[in-house]
Amino acid sequence: MPSLKELKLRRDSVKSTQKITKAKQMVAAAKLRKAQAAAEAARPYSERLEAVVASLATKIAGGSGEGASPLLAGTGKDDVHLLVVANSDRGLAGAFNANIVKAALAKARELELDGKKVLFYLIGRKGRPVINRTYPGKIVHQYDTTGVKEPGFAQAQAIAQELSTMFLEGKFDVAHLFYSRFKSALAQIPTEQQIIPVKIPAGADRNAIPATVEYEPSEEAILDDLLPRNVSIQLFKALLENNASEQGASMTAMDNATRNAGDLINKLNIQYNRSRQAAITTELVEIISGAEAL
Repeated sequence: MPSLKELKLRRDSVKSTQKITKAKQMVAAAKLRKAQAAAEAARPYSERLEAVVASLATKIAGGSGEGASPLLAGTGKDDVHLLVVANSDRGLAGAFNANIVKAALAKARELELDGKKVLFYLIGRKGRPVINRTYPGKIVHQYDTTGVKEPGFAQAQAIAQELSTMFLEGKFDVAHLFYSRFKSALAQIPTEQQIIPVKIPAGADRNAIPATVEYEPSEEAILDDLLPRNVSIQLFKALLENNASEQGASMTAMDNATRNAGDLINKLNIQYNRSRQAAITTELVEIISGAEAL
């Protein structure tokens, strides 16, 4: 049985940990409001841009016409798939990072069963150990976000430029983006999205756009400008969603840790008081026994 001194030291240690987790919970809660607002504000634009690109693509010979941009028509192959996994650089966020990596690894196994080659492009460093252990030598690049406090469009543009260059150099045929879509502080949804080449909705056809719509300049010229921008916007949206999801997961995890620390402190208090009471009782018995002996 631990001594009174050991119990007191352990209780004080848990109290210090509780102060840290409580402070981190409050910081995450303050950051969450701003991150959630940014993520929700980006959704309508990114979703509408994706719909516009898909609509325009259906007018260019079903999205695979001759002379179409490679970001739309693809390479003509489906052999090499690049999985872009967006994680954070920090932990203490529950299963936030683990769930994204789990979804990416499940997709990788599915593609390998179909005979495809799988490569990984990482954003953030938390997912690297697990992916490198499961698929050694398959990580082609890791975008460093160590010094980034809040996701910005500049980072999304830089990542999009790197991916576009790799695609045009023939290093992969299809790129899938994995991130966590923010739903609430308690729920974050691991999400997969094909970003290169543009995925045309199933069943889309040229009749989906009214014949009275005319584009100036041509649909091809508009797509040449919109396709690279669409990749940047989708990546930016993913980074904003990830940031909000991370803060929500961190707030929830730190709240649970604070509650667990409080429960442990209560148990240690009870154990300490019982041990102290037993020690006092033993001393009284010894004093009384000694007095009676005299």
